[in-house]
Amino acid sequence: MRLKYKILLLAVVPLLASLAMIAVAVQVRQNDLALRQRLQLRAAYMGAKETELRHYVALALSTISPLYNSGRDDDAIKQEAMKHLARLDYGADGYFFLYDMQGVNLMHPRQPELVGRNLIDLRDANGDPTIRMLLERAHAGGGFVVYQWQKPSTQKTAPKLGYVTQLERWNWMIGTGLYLDDFDAVIQRLDDELERNAHATMVFIAGIGGLGVALIFVSGLVFSFSEFKVSDAKLALLARKVVDSQEEERAHLSRELHDGTSQTLVSVKLLIESAYDRMSGAEDAVRAPLARALERLRDALAEVRGMSHRLRPVMLDTLGLPAALHSLGDETCSVAGIGFTMDVEGDPVDLPDDIKTVLFRITQEALTNIQKHAASTRVTLLLAFGRDALRLSIHDDGRGFDVESVRQHPRRGIGLRNMRERIEAVGGQFAVHSQPGLTRISATLPMSAVRRMAAAAATVATA
Repeated sequence: MRLKYKILLLAVVPLLASLAMIAVAVQVRQNDLALRQRLQLRAAYMGAKETELRHYVALALSTISPLYNSGRDDDAIKQEAMKHLARLDYGADGYFFLYDMQGVNLMHPRQPELVGRNLIDLRDANGDPTIRMLLERAHAGGGFVVYQWQKPSTQKTAPKLGYVTQLERWNWMIGTGLYLDDFDAVIQRLDDELERNAHATMVFIAGIGGLGVALIFVSGLVFSFSEFKVSDAKLALLARKVVDSQEEERAHLSRELHDGTSQTLVSVKLLIESAYDRMSGAEDAVRAPLARALERLRDALAEVRGMSHRLRPVMLDTLGLPAALHSLGDETCSVAGIGFTMDVEGDPVDLPDDIKTVLFRITQEALTNIQKHAASTRVTLLLAFGRDALRLSIHDDGRGFDVESVRQHPRRGIGLRNMRERIEAVGGQFAVHSQPGLTRISATLPMSAVRRMAAAAATVATA
């Protein structure tokens, strides 16, 4: 073999080998990332669904709690509870079901033919004893079960995540569930897209390989070995760009999933409102269900927003404690027709999340008590950042109350005890002064405690 062909062969073989290894590495890496993405997406999805189911069951229990806590166990009170639960549906496939602990179906809004039947030995498409698993989970204190069940909107069997709990005194198992087939379809579309991207990547790498080989053979007679090194460097850069483009595509798919889903939820409300406005001349039999659906959708959106705000207000993390307290005071007092002012003394400092949450909750509890009991016309909030201590003070001009009497009463003053326990848990002090025309609630936290908690939070973040 002539020398120039040996040189070309030495250039072509490493190139093809490198591209093959790059292709294999890209494929393996992409499969690994796709699997991780699928698992993370499923974990996040299941976590969100589990939280949603807990909220639904909590809503159902709070709806029938006045009946259950009445102490009555007769059939009339139970039938009343069943009626309340039967009306608590959410969407075409969202409903609550009831069984006694022996497996007899007591209520099923979507499949009334099951009512009164003992389904303890019923098995789903996978052969799993569905009702028996649900009963065992409820008997163990409640929890989640994945099983197969008929989806009302399609009349087809689909995977379902159920959450059940037990009403022990009534010998009931109450539960609800969310179908998972929509998520499986999203995952399948994501897998198909990733497969298409992988195929396109392999074709692109193959095209680069073919182009590189052609360039080597064409230019091998005229370029020096240094030119071959430059070509290899360019090919390596192209391979890195291929990997980067795949990462950007995955990020784009993630944003599309998030934004698309969110826009769909918002568009449902807009479409219902538009349809309702256009049916101004329709009969009440047509408009009334649409109005109820719109009202329920508004209530659900308001409830989700309110629940999110109560759990963790966004402003507390984005704009800081003073802005969050000012917004809370304005919102709470404006609803009750109470004047509100807020003063901030000293230079605000960045506080640990735990301290911000404690002070926000204390203010929230105090404003709620003022709104309910004080009959005041004005509230003043003071947040003072001192050198030695951080102090929160809330004043109102309401009717006042007997502090000692409320403190010693077993059923009153729960909110005050909660506020005291919150600030003391982070090393602070709590004080209450009240008389007709003036009530003052103060929470004081030494700056040493603030610095100690900030250092602990930084250590945890670093670890």
